[in-house]
Amino acid sequence: MGSEEEVKVIGSCVSPFAVRTMIAFNIKCVEYKLIEENIFNKSALLLKSNPIYKKIPVLIHGQRPICESLVILQYIDEVWASGPPILPSDPYGRAIARFWAAYIDDKFFAAQYAILKAGGEEGQKAAAVEEATQILVLLEDAFTKCSKGRKFFGGDRIGYVDIALGSFLAWIRVIQKMCGVSLLDECKTPMLFQWAQHFCADAAVQDVLPETDELLEFAQLFVANLGKPTG
Repeated sequence: MGSEEEVKVIGSCVSPFAVRTMIAFNIKCVEYKLIEENIFNKSALLLKSNPIYKKIPVLIHGQRPICESLVILQYIDEVWASGPPILPSDPYGRAIARFWAAYIDDKFFAAQYAILKAGGEEGQKAAAVEEATQILVLLEDAFTKCSKGRKFFGGDRIGYVDIALGSFLAWIRVIQKMCGVSLLDECKTPMLFQWAQHFCADAAVQDVLPETDELLEFAQLFVANLGKPTG
């Protein structure tokens, strides 16, 4: 399959997982068509393209769908050489990057979800906030080791782990507004706090992360629909 074939992304600007795909294409300087998906009323195209998980994002390259955001990032990196690499060049570096990206999805996403789901249950919320904080402390240590004193997990440029974690930064701001908790604390995780500023200022990211007020409106609707079946 040629890299010049038509590129479409079934996704949404409010989805951190879809945002990953958009950032990766910006890094690679690849044009794509975003097909905006309503996650509360899933389209026939999404259900056809991702019949297993029925989730966004889905990359459609030519006529072939590729699902799951971390898989999509690896696919983009392998297919398009038009921009800097997203994954490290050496096998060990790639393995470490994949480990931390999987950890972010397994642990940090779940902790954020638990904070939102807790609602007014202060005990549940406090436990979820503590869990998220401890995860970020671990990621602070991972950043120190991976970055080797440079701006990003990937070194001098945004890489795989940067995209995996950075895609959640807009949601971190929304959680602070909705729930009154600050997850990225300059005192507890100063390196990640500074990293977040560098990440959001990068040209590949600036026009992709949703505005806080826009995302807040969606988040309130999302929380109201928790537990309800989606179409």
